Amino acid sequence: MSDKVFIDTNVLIYAHDKDAGLKHDRAKQILHDLWAARTGALSIQVLQEFYVSATRKISKPLSKAAARLIVESYIPWCVEITPDEIVAAFRVEDATKISFWDALIVSAAIKCGAAKIISEDLNTGQKISGIRIENPFTTSTRH
Repeated sequence: MSDKVFIDTNVLIYAHDKDAGLKHDRAKQILHDLWAARTGALSIQVLQEFYVSATRKISKPLSKAAARLIVESYIPWCVEITPDEIVAAFRVEDATKISFWDALIVSAAIKCGAAKIISEDLNTGQKISGIRIENPFTTSTRH
């Protein structure tokens, strides 16, 4: 495993949703730290979900232009998803009983050798395929 940290969509959304309160502050700090350490990773799936949510689903949606700039800025973090990762996601889904979309996140994290996945959606403290899951918005994982 490397020191890579895979970011789930919710962290990216909170970092750019000023109405998210403490989650906004925490997510912004996480992303800042990952930029500084050059250890952030995500997938096209995360960027797609971010774009739709940031422009349509948050209380004060971002303009398409602003959301597109954010998406473009994270392209260097992208892990390429191929048919092999989709097949791997099927195995993760079956083994862990998580949703296919979450399994695809895990599959992408495996591909880049991530040590952990930061997500609000998965079970904090759980290990999937050797990758630790961390929810940064719970008191037990806050630093």
